[in-house]
Amino acid sequence: MADDLIADADLGAPEPTLAAARARISAVRPAAYARTRNALDGAVSGLSPYITHGFITLAEVVAGVCASHTLDVQHKFIYELGWREFFRHVWQHRGDAIFRSLHEGPLPQEAYAKALPADIRQGATGVPVVDMAVRELYATGTLHNHARMWLASYVVHLRKVHWRAGADWLYAHLLDGDLASNHLSWQWVAGTGSSKPYVFNAENVARYAPPAWHSSGSVIDASYESLDRMARAVDVPALIERDGIDQLQRVEEPVLLSVPPDELGATAPGSIEVAGRDVWLVHPWSLGELPADLPADTVVIGLLLSDFHQAWPWNERRWRFVGSRMREITDTCWYADSVSVGQVLANARRIRSVANLHFAPYQEQWAECAPAPLLFPANDKLLPSFSKWWTRVSRDFRTTADLLAVNAV
Repeated sequence: MADDLIADADLGAPEPTLAAARARISAVRPAAYARTRNALDGAVSGLSPYITHGFITLAEVVAGVCASHTLDVQHKFIYELGWREFFRHVWQHRGDAIFRSLHEGPLPQEAYAKALPADIRQGATGVPVVDMAVRELYATGTLHNHARMWLASYVVHLRKVHWRAGADWLYAHLLDGDLASNHLSWQWVAGTGSSKPYVFNAENVARYAPPAWHSSGSVIDASYESLDRMARAVDVPALIERDGIDQLQRVEEPVLLSVPPDELGATAPGSIEVAGRDVWLVHPWSLGELPADLPADTVVIGLLLSDFHQAWPWNERRWRFVGSRMREITDTCWYADSVSVGQVLANARRIRSVANLHFAPYQEQWAECAPAPLLFPANDKLLPSFSKWWTRVSRDFRTTADLLAVNAV
């Protein structure tokens, strides 16, 4: 999975400010990252929520890190940034197909349940690594990449739950939830977006996680060969240990909201605000600095669309993270459906925004969209595997300075 740029415990909870994002860039230790990134207490960056929501771009991350460290393009830190852009590349070309299995997995689709069991949602499976991951997810909105992989593997391959059910659930609770990175990562684990299912065992957990996560004696305390056979078996109920499950302490799943909390101050669209004027639309994935060339009388509007959030609700923590930064950028925040927004914006002189695939089905109806910022060269042809994509986009660059120079053109 891709988002291992998250959850360095030393950094504390992500604050929704540009200053916090830039401080995390300054704190990146690339050598330590490359050496320890697989460990839950490793030197990861905590940048993922800021990248997802457009506080900072990948190019800004690389430029900031390379101001203090010399990296070539093949460095592990740059390589991992590439995964996020690769998943966007796949989404760009495949569209909504990323929300369906890209190809057959180890079992037919009908072998998997369509709903996530209550004991997983409540962190009460009896497998410590799974229950600890669920608790951390709910408590912080963040989860280390390795923990995401373990959680997804358990859900799909041992509990036989369809990857889409797990992916939708995890996305809703992640502060850095990105539909491309999240859902395509679940497909990679499930084997519907990769050549084989990803499995893990108790020994792997003991190597990379603190003692409270260790899961010796549980269903995952087995060889990789045995776990791979389980992943390919239609029914493994006898292997899921249920002894004492009713005595386990259960955690309450945070409520999901399709409407922003009242204190964020979002209102219905107002035609008087935009009539005959230039408009710049700020959305949840473009929360960086405003363009320097905006005309002085431009109306800056923060836009939250019910069309999107009815389909993809967030928990309150994420609403506050996005809403707090949006209110720093503008006092005018709208929440409405796309039809209502379009009717009001029709009165504007000119409407501009930054393109983003989460927002594209709506914003392209009204706005001139600046291209989404990229770190690597775009490809007009789909490159379906990361290895092929990485070879293509990185082969012409030796240094990050070379990469950033092309990016700036």
